[in-house]
Amino acid sequence: MPRFAYPCPGCRTTSNVHDAACDHEGTDRAAIEGAYLDVLSRLSARSLPEDGLKGAVEEWTPLHEAALGRLRGDRRVEEHENQLGLLTTEEYKERVARPTAEPLRTIYEKGSVPGAHDNSVFALVAFYEMVGLTWPEARERVVEWLHDSGTWARGGFEETSPEELVDAKKHVYDQGYGWKEKARAAKAVIDRSL
Repeated sequence: MPRFAYPCPGCRTTSNVHDAACDHEGTDRAAIEGAYLDVLSRLSARSLPEDGLKGAVEEWTPLHEAALGRLRGDRRVEEHENQLGLLTTEEYKERVARPTAEPLRTIYEKGSVPGAHDNSVFALVAFYEMVGLTWPEARERVVEWLHDSGTWARGGFEETSPEELVDAKKHVYDQGYGWKEKARAAKAVIDRSL
């Protein structure tokens, strides 16, 4: 089941230490979690129009607006026929299984090439950790991607199986490393090669 750690809607920290340029620097965890809970508790009961959601919360603040924006941006809340709805676990997992933002989209759609393998696998593992998939779910998705994208068939790996390769990146998942830098580096190599 995907995890949700109530990240800061600005910098995504899950602690009281925000990025220096974060709009929510100085906002404590309790306030952030409270804003998310206000939004999630209402939408878990039923779908609501956005005005109805805002009216259902005792005091709608900019932090609530930011939390709703993060939930939408992370594809946990979607709007359908003017109603905001919370995705089920299965709907959410299907939405995030296929990265849509660059540079991850290029990696996911084109697959990796020798010279980009380490950064590509690192980026996908880190991405799936960020969106809240468990390690077994993230591992399964990356192994599938290695086969489905043709990456494993291109060769260039020291490991003897896709599973061994992904297992060697478990530290990326455990440490919660970011994916952007590695994804940009991998995309540059892929774009030059394909």
